[in-house]
Amino acid sequence: MRESELEAKFKSLVQRAGGKAYKFISPGNDGVPDRLVILPGGRVGFVELKQSGKKPGKLQQFRMRELEDLGCFTAVVDSEESALFTIGSLNAARDAAIDELFPEMINRNPYGGKKGSDVG
Repeated sequence: MRESELEAKFKSLVQRAGGKAYKFISPGNDGVPDRLVILPGGRVGFVELKQSGKKPGKLQQFRMRELEDLGCFTAVVDSEESALFTIGSLNAARDAAIDELFPEMINRNPYGGKKGSDVG
């Protein structure tokens, strides 16, 4: 499957999942992923589309690592199967982040210090 065909298929799958797959272009920043994907519930990720068996170039890999270091979800899609896996993973990644954040939020003392300490 050509990359343009895969891109159209991926966009269709994201739309079927209730989301958007915006073409991502960042002037002056070569190597950014092809698509900014937004799924229901605030699930956001960056996806690089490649022909089957092809890998991102060094600059593309660097850009994806930059995004990951900032806490972003990134993926490479090279088939319909990997597209479906990526959409599922993006949903799961957001759910896992919420599961980890929720206990921290409910245990946080709004006045600083340790929970249960005296408020001065």
